[in-house]
Amino acid sequence: MLKPTKVVFDIGNVLLRWDPRNLYRQLFEDEAEMEWFLSNVCTGDWNVEQDRGRDWDEAVALLVKDHPKHEPHIRAFHERWSETVSGVFEDNVALLERLREAGVPNYCITNFSSPKFVLAQERFPFLAGFDGIVVSGDERLLKPDPAIYHLLLERYGLVAEDCVFIDDSKANVEGARSVGMHAIHCLETTDLAAELRGYGFPV
Repeated sequence: MLKPTKVVFDIGNVLLRWDPRNLYRQLFEDEAEMEWFLSNVCTGDWNVEQDRGRDWDEAVALLVKDHPKHEPHIRAFHERWSETVSGVFEDNVALLERLREAGVPNYCITNFSSPKFVLAQERFPFLAGFDGIVVSGDERLLKPDPAIYHLLLERYGLVAEDCVFIDDSKANVEGARSVGMHAIHCLETTDLAAELRGYGFPV
């Protein structure tokens, strides 16, 4: 099998440090109360629907209707969303820049709300430098649905076997592999540079 020549990145918790706790630790004095709120009110299942393209005002209104006493904290998820991103994974962003300097084509598939991705690009300009981007909120598709990987391949004329996909989610990694892409499950402990060197990339 030929070695891949293109790299496809996820964004959240590969390049950007995203966690709603970055915001809610400022709003809750009690950790257990915060965890209850994130498990029962502003849940992952609720948030992922914004990644699928649901309007934020609609999403907030739905929760406020069911949890009126938590309205300020619910609205904060939308209005103070930027505070859920504490910064970047410096080593991984530096690695992305080295790939770009070496002329390696680089792409992105991300589960991300469309308007929040615009905010992220304004704050982190390197997010605008990909050769191609597929944002779930624009397409109303979510990883690990095979359709979102096929969309990237078809839109940019790529061959699955020529791409390495990087994601912090095992399910998303398996989704990429299911369409024929190489894939790296990237955790905080992963030596991503070593993984990419193993595929022959000049990093």
